[in-house]
Amino acid sequence: MATSDVKLLGAWPSPFALRVHIALNIKSIDYECLEENLLAKSQLLLQSNPVHKKVPVLIHHDKPICESLAIVQYIDEAWSSAPSILPSDPYDRAVARFWAAYIDDKWFPWLNGVANAQGAEAKKAALDQVREGLVVLEEAFGKCSKGKDFFSGDRIGYVDIALGCFLGWVYVAEKRNDVKLLVEDKMPGLAAWANKFCEDGTVKDVMPDKDELLEFANMILEARAKLNASSNN
Repeated sequence: MATSDVKLLGAWPSPFALRVHIALNIKSIDYECLEENLLAKSQLLLQSNPVHKKVPVLIHHDKPICESLAIVQYIDEAWSSAPSILPSDPYDRAVARFWAAYIDDKWFPWLNGVANAQGAEAKKAALDQVREGLVVLEEAFGKCSKGKDFFSGDRIGYVDIALGCFLGWVYVAEKRNDVKLLVEDKMPGLAAWANKFCEDGTVKDVMPDKDELLEFANMILEARAKLNASSNN
């Protein structure tokens, strides 16, 4: 397929854009990546996603599809040949959607809350929530993977994409707070899964460098702190 048929509006630090990169790679789809400057969003992005004005947006035959998990599902259905991203069994598909929703609606806000927490006590509480969520996901991994490498079994699938896109940001939270969140003795399944996910051929070339993410996060949080300080004066 010509690259002009498929475009991805993304931004390299975005875990949600990473989901789409991985899904496109799983399906071996040629696409054009258009990097957005989130401080000066393009007219194409504003026109393609007028409601949220966010990346990612997939443009297929000039038609925009928004929101990362909706895009991943679209890719799976529009390019229906194997390998599949969502399970074919209706029950397994429902379970996969449940855990992806848990990650986005519960666990990711906890991870995001670590950076926003003010004070040592609030920071510790936020980190504890992230760990508790990972323990829940460790149990889910054991049930979904059935002893194999990924949530989806032998290869990366829907829940793997939903959670794996945040691994770089887990690293950022660990480094900024001098803690370990993905603890191998408490979460052996997830720890092994994380290594296999990052080394997979569909992921490793599009996964952002962890130290570059850390530098980016430090820059954003320092700028936010300066802005808050100036507004309080």
